[in-house]
Amino acid sequence: MDPFQNRRWVIILIVLSISLIFSIRLLYIQVINKEWAKRAEQISYLKENLQPPRGFIYDRNKELLVGAENIYDIYVLPIKIKEEDSLKICEIFKLTIEELRNKIHLASSGYNAPYKPSVMFESLSKEEFAKISPLLSKVEALEGKVKTDRGYPLATGAHLLGYIRRISQQQLDGFRANGDLFYSKNDFIGITGLENIYEKELRGERGDANYLRDYAGNKVETLDKNPATPGKDIYTTIDGGLQQLGEVLMQNKIGSIVAIEPSSGELLCMVSSPSYDPSILTGKDFVKSYKLLKSNDSLKPLINRPVYNDNYRPGSIFKLVQSLIALQLGVINTNTSVVCDKSKIGCHNHEPPNTLEKAIKHSCNPYFLEVYKRLILSKSFDNYFEESRKGLKNWEEMVRTFGFGQPLGVDVPEEKGGFIPNVPFYDKWYGKKRWAFSTIYSNSIGEGEIGVSPIQMANLAAIIANKGYYYTPHLVRRVGEDKTSNLIRNKTCVDSSHFQAVIDAMHLVVESGTGRSAQIDSVKVCGKTGTVENKTFNDHSVFIAFAPKENPKIAISVYVEYGTWGSKWAAPISSVMMEYYLKKELSEKSKLKMDLIKEAIILNPKSDFTF
Repeated sequence: MDPFQNRRWVIILIVLSISLIFSIRLLYIQVINKEWAKRAEQISYLKENLQPPRGFIYDRNKELLVGAENIYDIYVLPIKIKEEDSLKICEIFKLTIEELRNKIHLASSGYNAPYKPSVMFESLSKEEFAKISPLLSKVEALEGKVKTDRGYPLATGAHLLGYIRRISQQQLDGFRANGDLFYSKNDFIGITGLENIYEKELRGERGDANYLRDYAGNKVETLDKNPATPGKDIYTTIDGGLQQLGEVLMQNKIGSIVAIEPSSGELLCMVSSPSYDPSILTGKDFVKSYKLLKSNDSLKPLINRPVYNDNYRPGSIFKLVQSLIALQLGVINTNTSVVCDKSKIGCHNHEPPNTLEKAIKHSCNPYFLEVYKRLILSKSFDNYFEESRKGLKNWEEMVRTFGFGQPLGVDVPEEKGGFIPNVPFYDKWYGKKRWAFSTIYSNSIGEGEIGVSPIQMANLAAIIANKGYYYTPHLVRRVGEDKTSNLIRNKTCVDSSHFQAVIDAMHLVVESGTGRSAQIDSVKVCGKTGTVENKTFNDHSVFIAFAPKENPKIAISVYVEYGTWGSKWAAPISSVMMEYYLKKELSEKSKLKMDLIKEAIILNPKSDFTF
């Protein structure tokens, strides 16, 4: 017997066994297990999401407020980094080896994967990218990609426009949990302002493209492509020139300017001061700039004061509301005379307030103390405390019809509603039957517990200009080709017949009263000054107005913290703003006024002013 015969059979069996194992494995890979088919497809095909360009934002004159500019991200593919690449990357980007290791770790962990490109450096300017782009070709693992970031041609309106930022993991998870699969980890999203409110309209619709690639992963052929749909453009009601002027006038000051077109409720400007150039919250310096703005506790430049600060007391401006409600209820008439008794409440010297017109013109405190008393207490009552409760409840309900005590519904995030004191509030504060008119009389002159926002004060001017109604203030006219249905008319509790007396009085305030600094040549201005008490430093300067007296085109409120008197700063700022809007230019007298306002620095001495 051949001694090698058994060995041949062993070898044959080994070969057959190996062949059978390979055959079964191939059968499993190619037929049974679909993952390997997908893997093969991934090697052969590449699918890319196509990011849509974000919509632009324009002012009412179609001037560009927010556009786009090209910036660059540097992506790294960790799986392709070779040992000799490390030093090259460190040299290109001025990194230490430890810093590079941290970046590669971030690009390879969590939601990132070593076989997928991840952002290593973001938001390089064209100039910065031009310097390093020739060096990128030396490192196969690096790639530069162009993207668009927000650009601000007029450098204005930071608070109302808002800013965008790369989406956080928490936001991404939240959208996916709600079934919104639009975003990926490197996308940007609107965080504040119009960018936030109209995020879905501005972001557009994502497209995609499928490519055939070679063994090295390079694209060799485009198989199909679905273009992205650009985001819709937003057309606002803002007058860009007026907004810029307001920010110039309010530089080195704390406060706000809000202007409204009474006939439509369109916001013409919404200035919050201190402000900042919106372009500083773009690009790679975003974090540094944001921290700088956030750290300024005394000035709070990130707060949108016109809608967020709702604890401003209106001061003497509120006397207009008291007058109108009192006329409606019949507790006074236009010829009601009251003695200016300074022993009841402080006041300045002026002619006797023997008519409502004169009382408003001179802002007589004792007069409006009596008006408020008549609103709260009837002529005869059995129980002082119960009558005060009943009177306050009725007064509060009427005041709320003027848009106070609740948000107006402006299309801007974080609008607050202010506060109109009511029966439950005083019951909680003082206890039931432990307060009455004598406890709450400071409300009569717009002090006490009343809190309003600047936009509510501008809206009051619009209500008086319209003789009893207002349209909900709004910032957007049109989204893409679709007009927004923002003309929501709101009526106050006061009949239109009562407004003319107040309008005439407001005209006298500007012509010969406390608001003379708001005069505009050849334009009849109606206004009311307010000086709001501040115990820690100078009083606040407040003014509301509208113009012209007949067929008003603009209603405005100006609030200058620590500005001392309404006539000193708020009234002249209003006149410059209104003249510019109505005449499209400033007279020489107003230019001189503007120069004086610009040069004024009005800040709390505790403020560390750095902007």
